[in-house]
Amino acid sequence: MASGRAGGARHDHDAGGDADLLAAKRALREEVWSRLEAEGVRRFPGPRNRISNFVGAEAAAERLRTTSAWQRARTIKANPDSPQWPVRQRALEDGKVVYMAVPRLAEPDPFFLLDPDHLADGPRRASSIKGAGDSARTVPLEELEAVDLVVTGCVAVGRDGARLGKGGGFSDLEFALASEAGLIDDDTVVATTVHDLQVLEPGRIPLAEHDVRVQLIVTPSEVIEVEAAGARPAGRLRWEELTDDKVEAIPLLSRLRATREP
Repeated sequence: MASGRAGGARHDHDAGGDADLLAAKRALREEVWSRLEAEGVRRFPGPRNRISNFVGAEAAAERLRTTSAWQRARTIKANPDSPQWPVRQRALEDGKVVYMAVPRLAEPDPFFLLDPDHLADGPRRASSIKGAGDSARTVPLEELEAVDLVVTGCVAVGRDGARLGKGGGFSDLEFALASEAGLIDDDTVVATTVHDLQVLEPGRIPLAEHDVRVQLIVTPSEVIEVEAAGARPAGRLRWEELTDDKVEAIPLLSRLRATREP
C-alpha cells in the first residue's frame, strides 16, 4: 500500500517475515528520517522512504577512500542510491570495477557493469543511475566476478554493525544471491557511508537472523571499524520469507523459483 508521506511508496509494503520485527524497524526508520529533516542535513528529494541522501556524502566518500579496505579493493559492488553516488564516482576514478544493482533488481540482467576502461562518459555521470544506462551494460549474476568490497546504503546503522535499510530487503537479497554464486565470502568487507546522525548506539536496531551487518561505517567525520559484527548469515535465499509480490517483481527471482518448482 502506498504511503501518504513525502517520498512515495513504502518499500516494506511487500516485505515478509515477523510482523513485530517489521513494525519495530518501520518505527525506527521514521525516527531517523524525522531527525535528518529536523537537523537540516537532508538533500533532495528528502529522506523518507528511501536510502536518505545527506549533506556531507562527498566527505564520507573521501574518508572511505583513505581506508585500507578501499585501497585493497579492485572490484566493488555498490547500491544505486544517491548518497553512494560519490562513492561510485571515486571508485571509477581510482580504476576500480563497479557492479551497481539495477534499482529494485527490476531487469532480467540486474546489475550494471561499470568498467573504468570502457565508459561512454566520465566517472561522475557514468556512476549516476541515469548515466549508467548510457555508459554501462547490464549483466546477469552469472557474469559477475568475485567482489572485494560491498558498499551498501543505510537508513541507519549501529556501532555494533547492525544495519537498517529502507525496508525492501534488496541489499539482503543481493548479498544472498552473490554469496550463493560464490562472489562474496567471509573475508569480503561490507561498508556503508552515512551521516553522523544515522549512526546509532549498539542494540538500537532490531535484526532478523538473515540481516547482513557491516564491518566498516564511514561518516563525514569518522571511520568506525566494527570489531565484532557478529556471525555473517548463511548466504542463501530465504524463499519462505519472500512474498509472491516480491518474487514476481524481480525477474531473477522468478527465474530461480521456476527452476525450483517440480
